Amino acid sequence: MSEERERKTDGRRSWLDDPKTVRKIVLALFVLCGVLFFADGFYEKHSHFGVEDVFGFYALYGFVMCVVLVIGAKLMRAFLMRGEDYYDRDR
Repeated sequence: MSEERERKTDGRRSWLDDPKTVRKIVLALFVLCGVLFFADGFYEKHSHFGVEDVFGFYALYGFVMCVVLVIGAKLMRAFLMRGEDYYDRDR
């Protein structure tokens, strides 16, 4: 597969191929998430439900729901997955 990719890019490397760049992007995302999480305490909330007033509620709720979606997808994979030759069986 790497040969095929190398042919498509003519042997040139993308700036995203450098592990240092990827590490910087991941670090920037972590910092941004942290800043937004702590920014939750600096504005007035107009909540409909009491639980929405908990510090960092939306960040925690979003993270938990993302984890639930991933686990749900893995569970659904067990009964939705078909064989590799599913569409070519009749040929």
